[in-house]
Amino acid sequence: MARKSAADSSRAEESRLQEAVALTTAIGLTVVDSAIATIARPTPATLIGSGKVDELKAVCHALEADVAIVNSSLSPVQQRNLERAWGVKVLDRTALILEIFGERARTREGRLQVELAHLTYQRSRLVRSWTHLERQRGGFGFLGGPGETQIETDRRLIGERIAKIKGELEDVKRTRALHRRARKRVPYPVAALVGYTNAGKSTLFNRLTTAEVLAKDMLFATLDPTMRGLKLGSGRRIVLSDTVGFIADLPTQLVAAFRATLEEVLEADIILHVRDIAHDESDAQKADVMKVLAELGVDADERVIVEVLNKIDLLQPEVRRSLLARNKPGTAPRDQVAISAVSGEGLDDLMALLDHLLGQAETVIRVKLDPADGAGIAWAYAHGRVLERSHSEKSVDLLVTGDAAMTERFFAHYPGRVEVFEPRRRTASSS
Repeated sequence: MARKSAADSSRAEESRLQEAVALTTAIGLTVVDSAIATIARPTPATLIGSGKVDELKAVCHALEADVAIVNSSLSPVQQRNLERAWGVKVLDRTALILEIFGERARTREGRLQVELAHLTYQRSRLVRSWTHLERQRGGFGFLGGPGETQIETDRRLIGERIAKIKGELEDVKRTRALHRRARKRVPYPVAALVGYTNAGKSTLFNRLTTAEVLAKDMLFATLDPTMRGLKLGSGRRIVLSDTVGFIADLPTQLVAAFRATLEEVLEADIILHVRDIAHDESDAQKADVMKVLAELGVDADERVIVEVLNKIDLLQPEVRRSLLARNKPGTAPRDQVAISAVSGEGLDDLMALLDHLLGQAETVIRVKLDPADGAGIAWAYAHGRVLERSHSEKSVDLLVTGDAAMTERFFAHYPGRVEVFEPRRRTASSS
């Protein structure tokens, strides 16, 4: 069941309903019926009006349903009342997404993040209206009083487990920070793939890196982060990171829980926003992704964000040709490129754009090394891109390009032997 309200004006109700069905099938449930409930004013006790509650009760009984999905956030009281009225298990949108994440997480980090989100959600469900949690346990006799109720015990135990998981995730965060520092010592720029779930990020990741990340036509097919090296046409090497997909009304528990993973996005040199350009709600999905990025602390005005318009193979031929024509330099903004991760169309344009953007952020330096300094020469080739090399009896002159970190290391290792290269520009008088 999808809720229709004024807040959904940016997204077609049918599209939201289809997304809810896709989320449901993603955890192996069979959808036997779906409907859109128009809500003029939310009912505190059940969200929807009593007439609609009775109508859906009859549907649940007639179809012998086991679970009812409400594509909206339910309060604990609303969930309990609907379960009583319909006689089936009721899941709201948050619980449904948590179920999917719980099934898909494979790494220890992913499982910890899902458990944290789930426990945070469950703790909000512990309300005194749940009578089965109101029984008391005996307290310490010397303290007196009625003792600790079951709900208080459960809340305390959940709180202790949440604290423990947060501590373990802090270890994960520190480990990731160490890995990022190690990569900066290499140093390779990082490009992070983000986008709405099922936009084709993992398919693109696999196509570019020949990796074997799970890529299916399924919401949240990828949960655990994956990173691989990628060599661009110029010879420049980068690290490509595949991340969890975003979705409209992503539960705040998940945004918080997956912050350790999504920090890869915060640290990335380039953010590749993969969009399903063939989807009817592509613009609304873009808005949802940008909202989550903002919640993570990504300032769109200060970061390099490239829109990767994916799935052009699903568009009409003339539309596809038009989008591909705009990939060429000088014909479109250099923050957008059209591709098909399935057919491979436009991938060369994407690689060229990455090369161009990373090149703009690099500095070219001239380094004079001793001819006997083989280690220093090898270090230059390993940590930068050598554009030119010349020899003399006293030195080996290298023209090297790289990011700011590489430049700083050259200046630190070879003081007085490094200078920023500034090529002479031809002027009107000298031409």
